[in-house]
Amino acid sequence: MALPSLPRRPSQTKIVATLGPATHGRDKIEALVKAGVDVFRLNMAHGSFAEHDARVRWIRQIEQDLKTPLGILIDLGGPKIRLGELKDGALECQLGMQVTFVLGETAQQVTDLPVSYPEIVAALREGDRVVLADGTVTLQVIDKSENRATCVVTQPGIVRSRQGINLPGVRLPLAAITKADREALDWALQRDIDFVGLSFVRTPDDIRQLRQLISNVHNPPQIVAKIEKPEALDCLDEILDLADAVMVARGDLGVEIDIAEVAIVQKRILAAARKFRKPAIVATQMLESMQRSRIPTRAEVSDVTNAILDGADACMLSGETAVGNYPVESVTMMHRIALATESVSDPPVRPHTAISISANPTGITEASVWHAGLIAQEVGAKMMIILTRSGQTALTIAKHRFRVPTIGVSESPQILRRMCLYWGIIPLAGAPLQDSQALLRFATEWGKREGLVASGDRVVFVYGTGLVSSAHNTVSVFVAD
Repeated sequence: MALPSLPRRPSQTKIVATLGPATHGRDKIEALVKAGVDVFRLNMAHGSFAEHDARVRWIRQIEQDLKTPLGILIDLGGPKIRLGELKDGALECQLGMQVTFVLGETAQQVTDLPVSYPEIVAALREGDRVVLADGTVTLQVIDKSENRATCVVTQPGIVRSRQGINLPGVRLPLAAITKADREALDWALQRDIDFVGLSFVRTPDDIRQLRQLISNVHNPPQIVAKIEKPEALDCLDEILDLADAVMVARGDLGVEIDIAEVAIVQKRILAAARKFRKPAIVATQMLESMQRSRIPTRAEVSDVTNAILDGADACMLSGETAVGNYPVESVTMMHRIALATESVSDPPVRPHTAISISANPTGITEASVWHAGLIAQEVGAKMMIILTRSGQTALTIAKHRFRVPTIGVSESPQILRRMCLYWGIIPLAGAPLQDSQALLRFATEWGKREGLVASGDRVVFVYGTGLVSSAHNTVSVFVAD
């Protein structure tokens, strides 16, 4: 049986890369895969369905040619509030200038800021803060009527047509899933997409609504809750309990809350993800300067390093790979930083609470994989192999952060793709699963080719006997031939 042709990824931290005009093309996507991308993000707020169709087709072709699983994440735009068309296309907001929010798609006056949502103007009150253009311009409401809200500029800058509007602290009666989101979701459910990112999550009900929309699909995509609203922080545990993964979406989050608190909130979200055993992605401006430069700033390197040390399973590149000049170099740099960080990372993370192994399959799996990792360390194993049906075993061991290279095998292509988001797990396609000896030979030969193991090395194998439903209750140690 042929081994995968793509060499193993060098770092344990996974990389999510956004596709866009700079990486539109099969050869360009394949170059990103060979540089180390694990999951590709399709931003449904940009690009046409035809463009996204081509990207999905290319990703799946590359996956087959290289025999390596690749995840696809679609990012729903959500109720992103944007300005309409300004009078001159742009407006320089000077300190102390008065501007007015008006209903409509097009400004009639130079200082008009048109919005098409009546709910926006209705929700504003005198004293409210309004942030425009990704946080570069700040306004304060000084007068309010039924269809207009007059503001004074408190932080000057330039705003342009169609730029985003953020209303920190203002609770808006907007649907979590828009008409455009439903159209994008219908498209995605016909194309075997692996993950769906839900933007501007505010309550657990937002997750429930999306779950209902995908419930009739045979292999529904996993839900990634994007945390970028302060309301979500008020019920973070409940959201994580319902979602399949979480994204620290620092772009809008850094506008909706005090920017000085973003790093602290990031640590809180990542700690909660570890507690709930959910994959966590850190996103936005990680290597922002590499859109124009081959080398990142020192601050950006520190940012990626700290995200990994905080417990991120994956780091995401946005404009760096979508529209930047150096997409492959950005991925390569992300790997270099991850490798340097992982070499000094903390020891394995112990479970937060005592593990119950009574009749709870999850508890049995938790105990088995924790002690499998300890055994691997004690006996000096060079590799672990996890045979998993749902992917939960691989995710659990990923959250413990054992440094032993860990291979994840499954009979399901969808589960292998999900493992592309799990820290330290290398999904191995094409493994023979009906014969345990053949499986071990296949994985060991792959490990030898990659330089992970040699004849005489110890390997730990974790699997279920079937005596306990949906649980991994067996740990074996064998010596590679």
